Amino acid sequence: MNNRHLLEVIKDNSKSFADQEVVFYKNEKLNTWEALNWGTFYHQVEQVSKALINFGIQEHSNVGIFAQNMTEWIISDFGIMGTRSVTVPIYATNSKKEAEYIINDAQISLLFVGDQEAFEKAQQISENNKFLKLIVVLNQTVDLKNSNNAVYFSDFINAEFPNSIEKELEKRHSNFKLTDLASIIYTSGTTGEPKGVMLDHNNFTSVIEAHIKELDVNKNDVSLSFLPLSHIYERIWVFFCLHQGIQVYFNEDPKKIADVLKEVKPTLMCTVPRIFEKIFNAIQDKRKEASPTKMKLASWALGIGNTYHNKCLRLNKKVPLAIKLKHKIADKLVLSKLRDVFGGHIKFMPCGGAPLAPDMVSFFHSFGLNVKCGYGLTETTATVSLYGDQFFEFNSAGKIINGTEVKIGSNDEILVKGPGVMRGYYKKPEATAEVFEDGWFKTGDAGKMDKYNNLIITDRIKDLMKTSGGKYIAPQKLETTLVGDAFIEQIAVIGDQQKYVTALAVPSFENIKKYAEEHKISFKNIEDLVANTQIKAMFEKRFEDLQKEFSRFEKIKKFTLLPKEFSIEAGEITATLKLKRKVIQEKYKELIDKMYKD
Repeated sequence: MNNRHLLEVIKDNSKSFADQEVVFYKNEKLNTWEALNWGTFYHQVEQVSKALINFGIQEHSNVGIFAQNMTEWIISDFGIMGTRSVTVPIYATNSKKEAEYIINDAQISLLFVGDQEAFEKAQQISENNKFLKLIVVLNQTVDLKNSNNAVYFSDFINAEFPNSIEKELEKRHSNFKLTDLASIIYTSGTTGEPKGVMLDHNNFTSVIEAHIKELDVNKNDVSLSFLPLSHIYERIWVFFCLHQGIQVYFNEDPKKIADVLKEVKPTLMCTVPRIFEKIFNAIQDKRKEASPTKMKLASWALGIGNTYHNKCLRLNKKVPLAIKLKHKIADKLVLSKLRDVFGGHIKFMPCGGAPLAPDMVSFFHSFGLNVKCGYGLTETTATVSLYGDQFFEFNSAGKIINGTEVKIGSNDEILVKGPGVMRGYYKKPEATAEVFEDGWFKTGDAGKMDKYNNLIITDRIKDLMKTSGGKYIAPQKLETTLVGDAFIEQIAVIGDQQKYVTALAVPSFENIKKYAEEHKISFKNIEDLVANTQIKAMFEKRFEDLQKEFSRFEKIKKFTLLPKEFSIEAGEITATLKLKRKVIQEKYKELIDKMYKD
């Protein structure tokens, strides 16, 4: 594989497609999408590099980015790359304490920040920090409050630089090596103190090359960047898109994703199961509210779609003529309208970060939405496996990507070897040694390969719970099953070292309000509702029905309904929406203890 440094490819693209639009951002004042062409985009990248060198950033120094998705994020990232220094992303949702830990651990002297909140956290940190010297603010609307160590991005990159800076930049470019450290990405710390995953340029370029072999994309595609660029999953996807000359729209506000999808009409978009779970439940609710005639039509259309997409095209079988004709009608009347929820032009949507229930995957494929489920970790530069165009199984994470090897080790642990596997954990040689076995990276996830060579994830080994009776419980399996229910928004399964399994459940507040109104249950607020005996009885019945396929010792015996969602801000879930079990168990200890009092 003849890999090239990513920035060299981006530079070539800027020459080949100089006048073509490449990255888009929303002008909120005018409510329009505005673009940078390749020439302007790369010019700004070079200006960032020059400004960093002018500030004093040396080769292999660590530079932080603490911001939400925006064009300036990726421009700063490439600018850092151009100086042969190292990008250290910090989630926009990280607390001051979490950001400070990373700044200190990585000894960051210059930090790019996004909005007012991130700026104020950075400003407070810098007051007593021996490393952080300059804050570069990406958003021009942020109030710098007469700070003497902060500057706007536009001022930072548009300064006059001496000729010596240009020469130094050329020298650094000529010294590019694929073995250079490219990024340190701090894991979200679901199981303890964050660890800095070290990825080099060979990791980046190898994974991009593997995706080129796996995915059918072209320069007419349009990608919507929605997930945090601080996470390797979205970031490597944006790298892949820009490498291939694909236009990328950056959505700054995740809450506006439904509207943005309809505005942008992307052909490609990375996402996570939670998005599909919410949309699945919303579609099911609308079907229930529809007239009997419309419900019957929808069921018929989805049945035809299932035969057409899942039983024929997926398995490379010839579609019978009768099904082809029926599918045209079903698509016009129902299926195309369901695809319109996603903008109507989706070619495929990579989905990762957590398991998506097989019946949901099948459902979306039945109306022609190509959800490409996959599996990967920060430590493997994202993708280890993903769905191909055919012969994928809905209960799997697809086939292993080109150039990567997987084997199943003891305790069914998934072991990975390949060019995407990290160099190690930053300043943590012991932690690094713990996760490698004879050159294989130990993922901490349990799985198996099926007869078609699809990888099936069975659980996260570190999350496995053992009851006081000695029985092992796989919480993710339970949670994935239960969260597919229209009345359950979030759920955290409890049971480690306990005599039976319990759960903290966050209901769909909208749906329980509707249920209460339909059943004439009076309530003043959500607290009233979750404490209501009729609501609890309804949930007991739902839990019982949803857990029919589970063994008796696996089933949730008691549960508590919570009046508030688990949130990133409260530190209860990670920026990629994974539960922080330790935090949840400590925070809700009183409620949990109550469930174990007989």
